[in-house]
Amino acid sequence: MNPNYRAGFVAIVGRPNVGKSTLVNALVGRKIVITSKHPNTTRNPIRGIITRPDFQIIVVDTPGVHKPKTLLGARLNEMVAENIDGVDVAVICLPVNEAIGQGDEFVIRQIAKYKIVVAVTKSDTTTSAALLEKLAEISSVFSKMGVKYEEIIPISAKKNEQIDLLEKLIAQRLEISPPLYPADMDTDQATELLIAEFIREAAIEDTFQEVPHSIVVTVEDYQKRENKDLIDIHATIHVERDSQKPMLIGKQGAKLKEIGTKARSQIENYLGSKIYLSLHVKVSKDWQKDPKALTRLGFIE
Repeated sequence: MNPNYRAGFVAIVGRPNVGKSTLVNALVGRKIVITSKHPNTTRNPIRGIITRPDFQIIVVDTPGVHKPKTLLGARLNEMVAENIDGVDVAVICLPVNEAIGQGDEFVIRQIAKYKIVVAVTKSDTTTSAALLEKLAEISSVFSKMGVKYEEIIPISAKKNEQIDLLEKLIAQRLEISPPLYPADMDTDQATELLIAEFIREAAIEDTFQEVPHSIVVTVEDYQKRENKDLIDIHATIHVERDSQKPMLIGKQGAKLKEIGTKARSQIENYLGSKIYLSLHVKVSKDWQKDPKALTRLGFIE
């Protein structure tokens, strides 16, 4: 074993919709976290594992920190605090095309005690001059807040620009340690959780207003079929109101079939196996505000 090997935990933080999940997928090298145009898509902290000859980085993709409107929102903020506690490095995502606001400053205060690397996300969408202005703005905000960062780096996770450099900058700040996970492991998340997330991603893709936030998915059954290279998956898509159920089912089940087709492709790609996917939609009334429902759905222990 390399005596200078480094390993540790890294929190990817930021307010909603700043590119955290896309960055985690780029670092890991495959999709383990769902992404969406809708804010607050990430609900469960997902760990991705990057293993290299000289280091191992365990990245934690956290839900976006925001002012909670429901019991679920409050619980998600608690989960962020729990999952950044004790990390070695915090990477804050600040989009190049958005001004730094109170939400960003709140996150910066949360991570002030950690080694901070600033990732200026979506840097492929702007000009060199605008990027320089953004870097100066970030430096000024941190200075006024009395918070120090160790590195600042423009990146494009979608185009994989400067991701390797970001990886190295993170690794340099980890402690000397043997690997914490097996080299062939790229996430420690339960397969059923990732399957549920892929289904939720497909379900929220073309929905609007409150519907995306009202959806949660549970996997009821997951097992390999005997004597066949096929996995049977039965899952439930939960919504909060009776009016939302037909939106996901569609005319003669067309929408639910479309969701199943999209989800099946993602799940088969992740599992490397053919699947049979059975979906049904259930109304779990106001589950975001119900402590018992949140416990049943895995958000409160």
